[in-house]
Amino acid sequence: MTNSPTPHDYLIVGAGLTGATFAHEMTKAGARCLVIEKRGHIGGNVYSENIHGIHVHRHGAHIFHTAERKIWDYVHQFADFNPYINAPLANYQGKLYNLPFNMNTFYQLWGVRTPAEARAAINAQIADAGSAEPTNLEEQALRLVGRDIYEKLIKGYTEKQWGRPCKELPAFIIRRLPLRFTYDNNYFNDPYQGIPKGGYTHMIERMLAGVDVRTGLSYREYLAERPDVCHKKIFYTGMIDEFFDYSLGHLAYRSLRFVDEDMPDCENYQGNAVINYTDKQTSFTRIIEHRHFDADCPPEAGTLITREYPEEWHTGREPYYPINDDENNALYQKYRELARSRPDIIFAGRLGLYRYMDMDQAILEALRLADTECAHG
Repeated sequence: MTNSPTPHDYLIVGAGLTGATFAHEMTKAGARCLVIEKRGHIGGNVYSENIHGIHVHRHGAHIFHTAERKIWDYVHQFADFNPYINAPLANYQGKLYNLPFNMNTFYQLWGVRTPAEARAAINAQIADAGSAEPTNLEEQALRLVGRDIYEKLIKGYTEKQWGRPCKELPAFIIRRLPLRFTYDNNYFNDPYQGIPKGGYTHMIERMLAGVDVRTGLSYREYLAERPDVCHKKIFYTGMIDEFFDYSLGHLAYRSLRFVDEDMPDCENYQGNAVINYTDKQTSFTRIIEHRHFDADCPPEAGTLITREYPEEWHTGREPYYPINDDENNALYQKYRELARSRPDIIFAGRLGLYRYMDMDQAILEALRLADTECAHG
Protein backbone atom coordinates (compact mmCIF):
# COMPACT_ATOMS: atom_id res chain seq x y z
CA MET A 1 0.00 0.00 0.00
CA THR A 2 1.41 3.42 -0.91
CA ASN A 3 0.96 6.36 1.38
CA SER A 4 -1.63 8.89 0.29
CA PRO A 5 -0.49 12.38 -0.69
CA THR A 6 -1.07 15.39 1.54
CA PRO A 7 -1.20 19.09 0.71
CA HIS A 8 1.23 19.75 3.57
CA ASP A 9 5.00 19.26 3.50
CA TYR A 10 5.39 19.47 7.29
CA LEU A 11 3.18 18.18 10.05
CA ILE A 12 3.98 20.21 13.15
CA VAL A 13 2.81 18.66 16.40
CA GLY A 14 2.30 21.32 19.05
CA ALA A 15 1.25 24.97 18.73
CA GLY A 16 3.51 26.40 21.42
CA LEU A 17 6.41 28.78 20.85
CA THR A 18 8.65 26.12 19.31
CA GLY A 19 6.05 24.80 16.88
CA ALA A 20 4.76 28.29 15.99
CA THR A 21 8.26 29.58 15.27
CA PHE A 22 9.13 26.60 13.07
CA ALA A 23 5.78 26.84 11.23
CA HIS A 24 6.25 30.55 10.61
CA GLU A 25 9.77 30.15 9.25
CA MET A 26 8.99 27.16 7.03
CA THR A 27 5.85 28.82 5.67
CA LYS A 28 7.89 31.93 4.91
CA ALA A 29 10.34 29.69 3.03
CA GLY A 30 7.52 28.32 0.87
CA ALA A 31 6.74 25.05 2.66
CA ARG A 32 3.16 23.97 3.31
CA CYS A 33 2.63 23.39 7.03
CA LEU A 34 -0.13 21.87 9.13
CA VAL A 35 0.00 22.50 12.88
CA ILE A 36 -2.00 20.20 15.16
CA GLU A 37 -2.46 20.82 18.88
CA LYS A 38 -4.01 18.42 21.39
CA ARG A 39 -5.26 21.24 23.60
CA GLY A 40 -8.23 23.29 22.57
CA HIS A 41 -6.11 26.38 22.01
CA ILE A 42 -2.84 27.52 20.48
CA GLY A 43 0.08 28.86 22.50
CA GLY A 44 1.15 25.82 24.51
CA ASN A 45 2.24 26.81 28.00
CA VAL A 46 2.42 30.52 27.12
CA TYR A 47 -1.31 30.56 26.35
CA SER A 48 -3.00 33.62 27.82
CA GLU A 49 -6.71 34.29 28.15
CA ASN A 50 -8.42 37.67 28.38
CA ILE A 51 -10.74 37.65 31.40
CA HIS A 52 -12.65 40.94 31.72
CA GLY A 53 -9.60 42.91 30.60
CA ILE A 54 -6.89 40.93 32.42
CA HIS A 55 -4.50 38.80 30.35
CA VAL A 56 -4.30 35.67 32.50
CA HIS A 57 -1.25 33.40 32.10
CA ARG A 58 -3.06 30.07 32.12
CA HIS A 59 0.00 27.85 32.60
CA GLY A 60 2.10 29.87 35.02
CA ALA A 61 3.81 33.24 34.85
CA HIS A 62 5.79 33.83 31.66
CA ILE A 63 8.11 36.83 31.45
CA PHE A 64 9.97 37.06 28.17
CA HIS A 65 13.65 37.82 28.62
CA THR A 66 16.71 37.36 26.44
CA ALA A 67 20.30 38.48 26.02
CA GLU A 68 20.02 37.99 22.25
CA ARG A 69 19.11 41.15 20.35
CA LYS A 70 18.15 39.10 17.30
CA ILE A 71 15.56 37.18 19.35
CA TRP A 72 14.20 40.43 20.82
CA ASP A 73 13.87 41.86 17.31
CA TYR A 74 12.32 38.62 16.08
CA VAL A 75 9.44 38.57 18.59
CA HIS A 76 8.74 42.24 17.93
CA GLN A 77 7.57 41.22 14.47
CA PHE A 78 4.53 39.74 16.15
CA ALA A 79 3.85 41.95 19.18
CA ASP A 80 4.73 45.15 20.95
CA PHE A 81 5.99 44.53 24.48
CA ASN A 82 5.31 46.15 27.82
CA PRO A 83 8.65 46.98 29.49
CA TYR A 84 8.01 44.63 32.42
CA ILE A 85 10.82 43.92 34.91
CA ASN A 86 10.44 40.76 36.98
CA ALA A 87 10.91 41.51 40.68
CA PRO A 88 9.27 38.70 42.67
CA LEU A 89 9.01 38.55 46.43
CA ALA A 90 9.34 35.63 48.83
CA ASN A 91 6.92 35.13 51.71
CA TYR A 92 8.43 33.04 54.49
CA GLN A 93 6.07 32.58 57.44
CA GLY A 94 4.49 35.97 56.81
CA LYS A 95 7.71 37.95 56.32
CA LEU A 96 8.59 39.30 52.86
CA TYR A 97 12.01 39.13 51.24
CA ASN A 98 13.20 40.48 47.90
CA LEU A 99 14.33 38.17 45.12
CA PRO A 100 16.83 37.52 43.65
CA PHE A 101 19.20 37.46 46.62
CA ASN A 102 20.52 41.01 46.78
CA MET A 103 21.33 43.74 49.28
CA ASN A 104 17.64 44.28 50.00
CA THR A 105 17.36 40.58 50.90
CA PHE A 106 20.47 40.69 53.08
CA TYR A 107 19.17 43.75 54.94
CA GLN A 108 15.85 41.99 55.53
CA LEU A 109 17.66 38.91 56.85
CA TRP A 110 20.42 40.43 58.98
CA GLY A 111 20.06 44.22 59.01
CA VAL A 112 23.35 44.66 57.10
CA ARG A 113 23.69 47.76 54.96
CA THR A 114 26.95 47.41 53.05
CA PRO A 115 28.25 44.76 50.64
CA ALA A 116 31.19 44.08 52.97
CA GLU A 117 28.85 43.33 55.88
CA ALA A 118 26.70 41.08 53.66
CA ARG A 119 29.71 39.16 52.34
CA ALA A 120 31.00 38.63 55.86
CA ALA A 121 27.64 37.24 57.04
CA ILE A 122 27.35 34.88 54.07
CA ASN A 123 30.98 33.73 54.19
CA ALA A 124 30.70 32.89 57.88
CA GLN A 125 27.71 30.65 57.22
CA ILE A 126 29.37 29.02 54.21
CA ALA A 127 32.42 28.26 56.37
CA ASP A 128 30.15 26.53 58.89
CA ALA A 129 28.93 24.21 56.12
CA GLY A 130 32.39 22.69 55.70
CA SER A 131 34.36 22.01 52.54
CA ALA A 132 33.44 18.45 51.62
CA GLU A 133 32.14 17.81 48.10
CA PRO A 134 28.33 18.25 48.13
CA THR A 135 26.41 15.01 47.64
CA ASN A 136 22.90 16.47 47.50
CA LEU A 137 21.03 19.72 46.93
CA GLU A 138 20.98 20.72 50.59
CA GLU A 139 24.73 20.41 50.97
CA GLN A 140 25.23 22.28 47.71
CA ALA A 141 22.99 25.16 48.78
CA LEU A 142 24.63 25.48 52.19
CA ARG A 143 28.03 25.75 50.52
CA LEU A 144 26.77 28.38 48.11
CA VAL A 145 24.68 30.71 50.30
CA GLY A 146 24.73 29.50 53.92
CA ARG A 147 21.99 28.32 56.25
CA ASP A 148 19.74 31.41 56.60
CA ILE A 149 19.08 31.89 52.90
CA TYR A 150 18.77 28.14 52.40
CA GLU A 151 16.34 27.54 55.26
CA LYS A 152 14.09 30.54 54.61
CA LEU A 153 14.17 31.04 50.85
CA ILE A 154 15.21 27.76 49.19
CA LYS A 155 14.42 24.62 51.19
CA GLY A 156 10.63 24.67 51.48
CA TYR A 157 10.00 26.01 47.99
CA THR A 158 12.34 23.47 46.40
CA GLU A 159 10.88 20.51 48.30
CA LYS A 160 7.36 21.51 47.25
CA GLN A 161 8.45 22.03 43.66
CA TRP A 162 10.14 18.65 43.30
CA GLY A 163 8.11 16.61 45.80
CA ARG A 164 11.23 15.27 47.52
CA PRO A 165 13.44 16.34 50.47
CA CYS A 166 16.42 18.44 49.44
CA LYS A 167 18.71 15.77 50.90
CA GLU A 168 17.33 13.37 48.26
CA LEU A 169 17.72 15.77 45.33
CA PRO A 170 20.94 15.82 43.28
CA ALA A 171 23.34 18.69 43.88
CA PHE A 172 23.51 19.67 40.20
CA ILE A 173 19.96 21.10 40.28
CA ILE A 174 21.49 24.28 41.73
CA ARG A 175 24.93 24.55 40.20
CA ARG A 176 24.98 28.21 41.22
CA LEU A 177 22.89 30.63 43.26
CA PRO A 178 23.62 34.22 42.23
CA LEU A 179 24.29 36.67 45.05
CA ARG A 180 24.04 40.34 44.13
CA PHE A 181 25.75 42.85 46.33
CA THR A 182 23.68 45.74 45.01
CA TYR A 183 20.18 46.97 45.84
CA ASP A 184 18.73 45.56 42.62
CA ASN A 185 15.51 43.50 42.53
CA ASN A 186 15.64 42.80 38.78
CA TYR A 187 15.39 39.00 38.69
CA PHE A 188 16.97 38.56 35.25
CA ASN A 189 20.31 39.85 34.03
CA ASP A 190 19.13 39.91 30.41
CA PRO A 191 18.97 43.39 28.83
CA TYR A 192 15.74 42.68 26.94
CA GLN A 193 12.66 41.94 29.03
CA GLY A 194 8.93 42.36 28.66
CA ILE A 195 5.49 40.86 28.12
CA PRO A 196 3.61 41.11 24.82
CA LYS A 197 0.81 43.65 24.76
CA GLY A 198 -2.46 41.88 24.15
CA GLY A 199 -1.10 38.66 25.67
CA TYR A 200 0.95 35.74 24.39
CA THR A 201 -1.97 34.16 22.54
CA HIS A 202 -2.25 37.22 20.31
CA MET A 203 1.47 36.95 19.55
CA ILE A 204 1.18 33.25 18.64
CA GLU A 205 -1.84 34.00 16.43
CA ARG A 206 0.29 36.40 14.41
CA MET A 207 3.12 33.87 14.18
CA LEU A 208 0.68 31.31 12.78
CA ALA A 209 -1.01 33.68 10.33
CA GLY A 210 -1.37 31.88 6.99
CA VAL A 211 -0.64 28.46 8.54
CA ASP A 212 -3.23 25.68 8.65
CA VAL A 213 -3.95 24.94 12.33
CA ARG A 214 -6.18 22.33 13.99
CA THR A 215 -6.67 22.39 17.75
CA GLY A 216 -8.18 19.71 19.96
CA LEU A 217 -6.41 17.04 17.89
CA SER A 218 -3.61 14.86 19.23
CA TYR A 219 -0.95 13.19 17.12
CA ARG A 220 -2.50 9.75 17.76
CA GLU A 221 -5.93 11.03 16.76
CA TYR A 222 -4.50 12.52 13.60
CA LEU A 223 -2.85 9.22 12.65
CA ALA A 224 -6.11 7.38 13.28
CA GLU A 225 -7.94 9.88 11.13
CA ARG A 226 -5.43 9.67 8.27
CA PRO A 227 -3.44 6.45 8.76
CA ASP A 228 -1.88 6.44 5.29
CA VAL A 229 -0.94 10.11 5.03
CA CYS A 230 2.69 10.93 4.23
CA HIS A 231 4.49 14.18 5.05
CA LYS A 232 8.00 15.22 4.08
CA LYS A 233 8.83 15.66 7.78
CA ILE A 234 7.10 15.63 11.14
CA PHE A 235 8.17 18.31 13.62
CA TYR A 236 7.28 16.79 16.99
CA THR A 237 7.24 18.85 20.21
CA GLY A 238 5.41 16.32 22.37
CA MET A 239 6.91 13.83 24.80
CA ILE A 240 9.55 11.72 23.09
CA ASP A 241 8.76 8.67 25.25
CA GLU A 242 5.06 8.93 24.38
CA PHE A 243 5.92 9.06 20.67
CA PHE A 244 7.60 5.66 21.01
CA ASP A 245 4.69 4.29 23.11
CA TYR A 246 6.90 4.27 26.24
CA SER A 247 8.67 1.24 24.78
CA LEU A 248 11.80 1.87 26.85
CA GLY A 249 9.96 3.12 29.94
CA HIS A 250 8.42 6.36 31.20
CA LEU A 251 10.47 9.51 31.59
CA ALA A 252 9.65 11.42 34.77
CA TYR A 253 8.16 14.91 35.00
CA ARG A 254 6.64 17.24 37.57
CA SER A 255 3.20 18.67 36.97
CA LEU A 256 1.34 21.75 38.21
CA ARG A 257 -2.20 22.54 39.27
CA PHE A 258 -3.54 26.09 39.01
CA VAL A 259 -6.37 27.40 41.16
CA ASP A 260 -7.85 30.77 40.18
CA GLU A 261 -9.65 33.24 42.38
CA ASP A 262 -11.49 36.01 40.56
CA MET A 263 -11.82 39.24 42.56
CA PRO A 264 -13.89 41.68 40.51
CA ASP A 265 -14.28 44.10 43.45
CA CYS A 266 -10.57 44.18 44.35
CA GLU A 267 -8.22 46.36 42.33
CA ASN A 268 -4.97 45.14 43.88
CA TYR A 269 -4.60 41.98 45.99
CA GLN A 270 -0.89 41.61 46.75
CA GLY A 271 0.85 44.58 45.11
CA ASN A 272 3.16 42.43 42.98
CA ALA A 273 2.81 40.03 40.06
CA VAL A 274 4.55 37.08 41.74
CA ILE A 275 5.04 36.20 45.39
CA ASN A 276 6.73 32.88 46.21
CA TYR A 277 5.73 31.05 49.39
CA THR A 278 8.93 29.46 50.60
CA ASP A 279 7.81 27.75 53.81
CA LYS A 280 7.00 24.06 53.66
CA GLN A 281 3.67 24.44 55.48
CA THR A 282 2.01 26.48 52.69
CA SER A 283 0.94 23.91 50.12
CA PHE A 284 1.23 26.16 47.05
CA THR A 285 4.51 27.59 45.78
CA ARG A 286 3.38 31.01 44.60
CA ILE A 287 0.52 33.41 43.97
CA ILE A 288 0.39 35.14 40.61
CA GLU A 289 -1.61 38.36 40.30
CA HIS A 290 -1.92 38.75 36.55
CA ARG A 291 -3.01 42.39 36.34
CA HIS A 292 0.49 43.52 37.42
CA PHE A 293 2.00 42.09 34.21
CA ASP A 294 0.15 44.74 32.20
CA ALA A 295 0.55 48.44 32.94
CA ASP A 296 -2.50 49.14 30.77
CA CYS A 297 -4.85 46.85 32.71
CA PRO A 298 -7.92 48.94 33.55
CA PRO A 299 -8.76 49.43 37.27
CA GLU A 300 -12.38 48.46 36.66
CA ALA A 301 -11.20 44.95 35.66
CA GLY A 302 -10.67 44.10 39.31
CA THR A 303 -8.06 41.43 39.81
CA LEU A 304 -7.53 37.69 39.43
CA ILE A 305 -4.99 35.61 41.29
CA THR A 306 -3.71 32.10 40.65
CA ARG A 307 -2.25 29.79 43.26
CA GLU A 308 0.24 27.30 41.87
CA TYR A 309 0.47 23.78 43.31
CA PRO A 310 3.25 21.40 42.20
CA GLU A 311 2.08 17.81 41.83
CA GLU A 312 3.27 14.39 40.83
CA TRP A 313 2.96 13.72 37.13
CA HIS A 314 1.24 10.69 35.69
CA THR A 315 -0.23 9.86 32.29
CA GLY A 316 -3.07 12.26 31.58
CA ARG A 317 -1.57 15.18 33.50
CA GLU A 318 0.37 17.97 31.83
CA PRO A 319 4.16 17.41 32.04
CA TYR A 320 5.71 20.78 32.93
CA TYR A 321 9.22 20.04 34.22
CA PRO A 322 11.50 17.20 33.10
CA ILE A 323 13.28 15.58 36.05
CA ASN A 324 16.81 15.60 34.70
CA ASP A 325 18.48 13.29 37.18
CA ASP A 326 21.01 10.66 36.08
CA GLU A 327 18.43 7.89 35.70
CA ASN A 328 16.05 9.90 33.53
CA ASN A 329 18.81 11.46 31.45
CA ALA A 330 20.17 7.98 30.72
CA LEU A 331 16.70 6.83 29.63
CA TYR A 332 16.30 9.91 27.45
CA GLN A 333 19.57 9.11 25.69
CA LYS A 334 18.18 5.68 24.83
CA TYR A 335 15.14 7.35 23.29
CA ARG A 336 17.48 9.66 21.35
CA GLU A 337 19.21 6.60 19.93
CA LEU A 338 15.85 5.13 19.02
CA ALA A 339 14.96 8.40 17.29
CA ARG A 340 17.81 7.85 14.85
CA SER A 341 15.64 5.15 13.26
CA ARG A 342 13.12 7.86 12.33
CA PRO A 343 14.95 10.47 10.22
CA ASP A 344 11.55 11.76 9.10
CA ILE A 345 10.88 13.05 12.63
CA ILE A 346 12.38 16.22 14.07
CA PHE A 347 12.10 16.12 17.87
CA ALA A 348 12.09 19.58 19.40
CA GLY A 349 10.95 21.66 22.33
CA ARG A 350 10.96 21.05 26.06
CA LEU A 351 9.27 17.64 25.82
CA GLY A 352 10.85 16.42 22.60
CA LEU A 353 14.36 17.21 23.88
CA TYR A 354 13.57 16.46 27.55
CA ARG A 355 15.03 19.65 28.97
CA TYR A 356 13.66 22.86 30.39
CA MET A 357 14.03 25.84 28.05
CA ASP A 358 13.33 29.52 28.52
CA MET A 359 11.16 31.08 25.85
CA ASP A 360 14.04 32.70 23.98
CA GLN A 361 15.89 29.36 23.92
CA ALA A 362 12.81 27.64 22.48
CA ILE A 363 12.60 30.22 19.69
CA LEU A 364 16.34 30.10 19.01
CA GLU A 365 16.27 26.29 18.72
CA ALA A 366 13.28 26.39 16.38
CA LEU A 367 15.02 28.97 14.18
CA ARG A 368 18.12 26.77 14.04
CA LEU A 369 16.08 23.74 13.02
CA ALA A 370 14.23 25.74 10.37
CA ASP A 371 17.53 26.99 8.95
CA THR A 372 18.80 23.40 8.79
CA GLU A 373 15.67 22.26 6.96
CA CYS A 374 15.88 25.11 4.46
CA ALA A 375 19.59 24.43 3.87
CA HIS A 376 18.88 20.77 3.09
CA GLY A 377 16.05 21.66 0.73
